[in-house]
Amino acid sequence: MSLKAISIKPKNTEPKHLLIMLHGWGANAEDLAALSSMLTLPNYQLLFPNAPFSHPQVPRGRAWYALETGEYEGIEESRQLLNDWLLSLEENTGIPLSRTILSGFSQGGAMSLDVGINLPLAGICSFSGYLQFQPQKLTSLIPPILIIHGKNDMVIPVEMAQKARDELTTIDAKVEYYEFAMGHEISADVLPIFEKFVKDNTL
Repeated sequence: MSLKAISIKPKNTEPKHLLIMLHGWGANAEDLAALSSMLTLPNYQLLFPNAPFSHPQVPRGRAWYALETGEYEGIEESRQLLNDWLLSLEENTGIPLSRTILSGFSQGGAMSLDVGINLPLAGICSFSGYLQFQPQKLTSLIPPILIIHGKNDMVIPVEMAQKARDELTTIDAKVEYYEFAMGHEISADVLPIFEKFVKDNTL
């Protein structure tokens, strides 16, 4: 099994950087691909992979792992698939991980932090996400991290984002953290901060 992704390349130029966005539980690659028209990243190839598992209740919905039982069933397989797929991108695109930003929304944000922290990425961004693992001190350099969360998020409480910030800071990660007056969503207001983070870390 391998991950399949929607790929959007820049017009009239070869991409110099990669931006990857992982969708949340019950969504699919098309969900975040809709953001591509709202981003001004002319030198970036955008990749929106589908999670490997079908969602039990949502037609065409995908999941990185099960949430119904609280057991996180499938998480190890998703970790391995995502890790292997990310490592394959340089050969497939010619763009190294050092010029790649990994981001995600909700469960996709959790996966981005989980897998991305161990890779030599340019940066990691979590929208409305959380930590699904206990961070440990690493000998390798941790990529810069951006966490954006809604103060009114009724799905993933903002306290979970604050906890992620604090635990990642404890292991010496460089974390930029922002709270917005929004719910469980990526509002247009957060995109300038996201774009700046992406550009600042892929110069």
